[in-house]
Amino acid sequence: MLATASAGSAWAAGTACEDMTKVNLPNTTITAATLVPKGGFTPPRNNQGGGPPPGAQQGGPGGPVGQGPGGPGGQAGPGGPGAPAGGQGGPGGNQNAVYATLPAFCRVMATVRAVPDSEVKVEVWMPVDNWNGKLEALGNGGFSSSIQYNGMAGAVAEGYTATGTNTGFDGNDSSFSIGHPEKETDWGNRAVHEMVVTAKGVIAAHYGDGPKYSYWNSCSTGGRQGWVAAEYYPNDFDGLFIGDPANPMSRLQANSIYINLALNTDPAAFITPAKWTMIHKAVMDECDEKDGLKDGLIQDPMKCNFDTKTLLCKNGDAADCLTAPQVEALNKIATGSKNPRTGESLYPGYPLGTTMGGAPVTGKNPDNSAPSTFKMLFQDANWDYHTFDFDKDTARADKLGNNTINAVNPEKLKALFAHGGKIILYHGWEDPAISPLEQIALYEGVVKADGGLSKTYNDIRLFMIPAMPHCAGGYGPNAYDKMQVLSDWVEKGKAPDEIIASHSTAGKVDRTMPLCPYPEIAKYKGTGSIMEAQNFVCAKP
Repeated sequence: MLATASAGSAWAAGTACEDMTKVNLPNTTITAATLVPKGGFTPPRNNQGGGPPPGAQQGGPGGPVGQGPGGPGGQAGPGGPGAPAGGQGGPGGNQNAVYATLPAFCRVMATVRAVPDSEVKVEVWMPVDNWNGKLEALGNGGFSSSIQYNGMAGAVAEGYTATGTNTGFDGNDSSFSIGHPEKETDWGNRAVHEMVVTAKGVIAAHYGDGPKYSYWNSCSTGGRQGWVAAEYYPNDFDGLFIGDPANPMSRLQANSIYINLALNTDPAAFITPAKWTMIHKAVMDECDEKDGLKDGLIQDPMKCNFDTKTLLCKNGDAADCLTAPQVEALNKIATGSKNPRTGESLYPGYPLGTTMGGAPVTGKNPDNSAPSTFKMLFQDANWDYHTFDFDKDTARADKLGNNTINAVNPEKLKALFAHGGKIILYHGWEDPAISPLEQIALYEGVVKADGGLSKTYNDIRLFMIPAMPHCAGGYGPNAYDKMQVLSDWVEKGKAPDEIIASHSTAGKVDRTMPLCPYPEIAKYKGTGSIMEAQNFVCAKP
């Protein structure tokens, strides 16, 4: 392990912060280097992204009311610009508190031009005191170019050097990529790699040595970036914490369009937020006890087997039922998109009971990320999502995306695992933006490619989180120290057989529970408070 960093001691051989602009790195210009005093950082006003500091419980505004202990659970903004990326949670935490107490750090800003027509902006934040010798990299949300300053601040507060990137553009959609294939490649995979290479070079120049361990910690688009980094550049990281990934991007966004058309082609099929809440309650009432405990949580929604026909209105439309067109739309969403010619499943559906109301994918128009994805892949700024052909266009998008924005070859992960790299996956069972079933499919693909569960269990594990929406928040226990769990596995060989998570209300912990490696779930032992983790055990359903 590296020695603890302190100003003027362990890393004195390196370049001083104020001289970092003189450092030469390949294809890189260091444009600024500033020593930020304790509590002296203020995020740029035009930066639109960023999750809250570690430990934030609730998501952003607009989420549906959650059922069960802990009260309402807000939803983080899924999929679109500003969606949470750094695995610290979604908007809603005390975003100013972490800056007020943030230790002093050296803020380095750089521009990387790996190829012509590429301009990737990178920031690297290095603690002045008590650097732990490690790098934590944060990703992005939706098509937002915003660097995740809140996540970076949380990392620095824990002793990490942190890094983030704008992925090669400034904006909130894919218009930057039309006619610029190199910028599409930057956004799809290269920018994160260049960010890591630059960060490691900056760290070595400043501290006199590079990081002992390098980690990825991100969700949503950041989850996709994590999958892509692991497959495309397996030597960049020693461990990756990957949540609710928008991967494969082309299939996810095609399904977003599929959902929108199912709800809006026939106006009578549209399901209002109030009716989504009604659906959630009906599923909860029937399925809560099927995991052996009535506690306001469904541990495994796939065991529910809820019959949507029970929701059909018998005497005309009403608040507590669905019309026939609405039931048909709900069934399509639960089943997922299919190839109309072959019947092949293109993307899995959403578990019934997912709190979909208020989510961008169930609105009157598709989430911005969906049309942006295909405008980029098809290089057509005027592309109309109404024309999407789920047979021909799906195949075309896959062909274009599988070498740029998608990670679909789990065989490539063997190179990561060969040097001891670890992956921890997580996904909220009530994610309304990205189906949790796709994360399970991705994980099972790795298990198969890596030689079966007995071997894979030492390389990658998946944790499905009951009652959690997109990336963070919700009404069940979901907060824990991600980097501690990951670093313990990578550095100490302590595999996560369970993760103790907590839920808080008004800043006070009111429930704890183990999160279990898939396919295990948390089962009540039969005695003791159901609000305490010690009274549960991880076991197969």
